[in-house]
Amino acid sequence: MKRIRTKIGDVFCVKVSESEKRYFQLIAYDLTQLNSDVIRVFKKAYDMESNPLLSDVINDDIDFYAHCVTKFGLKFSLWDKVGYITDVGDISRILFKGTVDYGINKPGDEPIKVSHNWYVWHINDDVFTDVGELKGEYRKADIGLVVNPYDIVDRIKTGKYQFAYPDFE
Repeated sequence: MKRIRTKIGDVFCVKVSESEKRYFQLIAYDLTQLNSDVIRVFKKAYDMESNPLLSDVINDDIDFYAHCVTKFGLKFSLWDKVGYITDVGDISRILFKGTVDYGINKPGDEPIKVSHNWYVWHINDDVFTDVGELKGEYRKADIGLVVNPYDIVDRIKTGKYQFAYPDFE
């Protein structure tokens, strides 16, 4: 079996319907999250038959950032690698959030719906910053879990993750 390799700068395409596709790019590896891939997903949907220039694709607005394993999405045929471009944007300002209230429930317990125990970090931060209640810009941070490829596709298609994760209000 051929080994699948991905690298920072790779651009991927996801089919979102019979007539549309969207793109994302591998932009970093985050040592604070299991050295997982960090992707930026672009907002614009393209006609399935179109072949936009990658320089145009990566200049689109960003829909969201996420941690995932891009090669698993390739292995499961959830997306295709369509090219490579060196411009990955300014990764120093990307902010992720997490809560200590996720994943602490025992089987059968009701999950915590609203957390007041949040932390934030930037890619490859040495430490997480405890912020308690999410306020201001922290509310806009993306969830920093390492997300499975099926959930990435769901979010690209629907605008939200399908798994349960505490909210902040």
